Amino acid sequence: MEEIKREIKEFFKIRETFYEFFDKNLPKDKSGFVFDFDADTKLDAKELYELFYKYDYQARKVFGTTINHFSEKK
Repeated sequence: MEEIKREIKEFFKIRETFYEFFDKNLPKDKSGFVFDFDADTKLDAKELYELFYKYDYQARKVFGTTINHFSEKK
């Protein structure tokens, strides 16, 4: 169970980094809460992919760790 907690904590750390990229590179709409994807903004596709890959990989790692943990309990 500690391994699952560790992986989830890492997942949220990577998620935060992923959203920091958006905060840094995308303006918000008039409400100030939603990213304005209609704004004429250029994003670094390579950097975005690298961040997404880490985020996605960690999500799959959390799922795998959780499934393995509960499969071993049977």
